[in-house]
Amino acid sequence: MERMGMMRKHSPSVVFRFLLSLSVSVLGGIVFTAIHTPIPWLLGPMVFMLLGAQVLKLPLMWPANVRDYGILIVGYSIGLTLTEDALLGIMHQLPMMLLMTLLLIGFCTLTAYLASKLTPFDFPSLLVGSIPGGLSQMVSLAEEMKSINLTLVTFLQVTRLIMIVFCVPFLLFSPWVGGATVVGTDLVLGTSALWTALFPEIWIYAPLCVIGAWIARKLRFPTAFMLGPMIVMCVIQLTTSMHTPALPSSVLNLSQLMIGSHVGLMLRPEQLQRKTQTVTLALLSSVLLIAGSLGLGYILMHVYSLSAATSLLSMAPGGMDQMSIMAHEVNANLSVVSGYQLFRILFIFFIVSSVLKIVLTRLLRQKEGNSEICSRPSN
Repeated sequence: MERMGMMRKHSPSVVFRFLLSLSVSVLGGIVFTAIHTPIPWLLGPMVFMLLGAQVLKLPLMWPANVRDYGILIVGYSIGLTLTEDALLGIMHQLPMMLLMTLLLIGFCTLTAYLASKLTPFDFPSLLVGSIPGGLSQMVSLAEEMKSINLTLVTFLQVTRLIMIVFCVPFLLFSPWVGGATVVGTDLVLGTSALWTALFPEIWIYAPLCVIGAWIARKLRFPTAFMLGPMIVMCVIQLTTSMHTPALPSSVLNLSQLMIGSHVGLMLRPEQLQRKTQTVTLALLSSVLLIAGSLGLGYILMHVYSLSAATSLLSMAPGGMDQMSIMAHEVNANLSVVSGYQLFRILFIFFIVSSVLKIVLTRLLRQKEGNSEICSRPSN
């Protein structure tokens, strides 16, 4: 009874914080739509949640499971693009995917090494903080390696993600990339037919996507809430003749809000010890990584005659969900973008993480051994 009483006391506070956060996110989406920024329902909630938490000190919160279901919606949309022809195209580009992934990882390693020589931070922590393998995977790796600076790794990964999510849309619409065009997203006139086209099939697909996401999570797949629905919808398209309707733009806007709100609350500079040095390092390394991605994207564009938007989003070291949202908004080749992003995530998750663990363990042991030798008294 006492425990239930305590839960009742805390519940209104949690509900109030979530409703306040939702209001801030919606306001951000409305403002960014009004000023005609790219991807307004992703960037608006992200920026407003970040400013609300860090500047106004509002008690904001955003449950991770809300973000997960936003990612699930994106996973459904990506699954629709994975037709037989698209999969054959992805298979054809596997060697290039491997090469580009290795080049990106090599660039990150070089950046981390140079940063370790120019700053007081250690190379293992900088390396784990620089590898674009997904925030959760890199933070988990840092937690396993006790000598790694977990706060630094988290801050570097989050700063990179936020900068890429914020900068890439403006690059896509800039004259340097070619000025991408936005797909029509008329929330009043353009979606009524799409809403009616969802039924009755959506009553079958929605539970199957949720089940696929939970199975992928149980199997410890990276980005399970995206990969599960992707596989489900891909299998349905390849094995049946059932109608697979696209989602209304309002649902996609909602998924952007659900993801962007969570990203905006991830940055917590108050946990840093060397704030000025760390913030400067995070910003510079993110800029270098974006520049390197532009270079690799330029190569990819000319090798396969892809559009500038498709090439940039394929190589951008951001989250697969955010890059896929942008690809949908600018009419890039979503199957190619998701193929490159998924390949990099799986490669880093299954191969690079294991190699990193072995290499970093040896480096840390060597460092500890050198420290012991230096600490011994001389005869």
